[in-house]
Amino acid sequence: MGKAAIHKDNLVRTAVTLFRRQGYASTGLQEILEKSGAPKGSLYHYFPQGKEQLGEAAVLAAGRAATETLNELAEKHREPAAFFKAYLKRLAGWMKSSGYRSGCPIATTILETVPQSAAIAAAGERIMDDWIAVAAGVYERAGVPRAEARARAQFAIAAAQGALILSRLRRSTKPLDDAGKRLGRLG
Repeated sequence: MGKAAIHKDNLVRTAVTLFRRQGYASTGLQEILEKSGAPKGSLYHYFPQGKEQLGEAAVLAAGRAATETLNELAEKHREPAAFFKAYLKRLAGWMKSSGYRSGCPIATTILETVPQSAAIAAAGERIMDDWIAVAAGVYERAGVPRAEARARAQFAIAAAQGALILSRLRRSTKPLDDAGKRLGRLG
């Protein structure tokens, strides 16, 4: 990876981290530049439309990473109960290791920018659809009809996001642990 590409990657990763911890609105471009170590010119070179374009890239990058994790878990845990328990356990570990300071950078960014930002809305919808598709595939493998599998998967992703919020509020993994146990019963 060339030095310029490293700057772009560092900008996006830094934005993801900061959006996760303090939100989109509370994160300034200057802070992203300082923490990423990228030169100011690279920000405007790669993201000429500014923070919104960087926010879109951050949503897509964080979303792709989460989709990879979901695909890994779906391959390893073929039954819905095992899949969701493993997924929520992973989220619980992540929350605990952050000292309950982190949230989902995608949800945080979407909540703060949509419907004003069509670009971030489209990126968020694409990522959420990817997550739902992975979870629906787990249900379908268990014999759940396609339409019902998609409905259950959408509910499961929504429940996981809600459990993340509760976990952060309560500074406890219990909401995630409880959701993991209950989501598996939907299969």
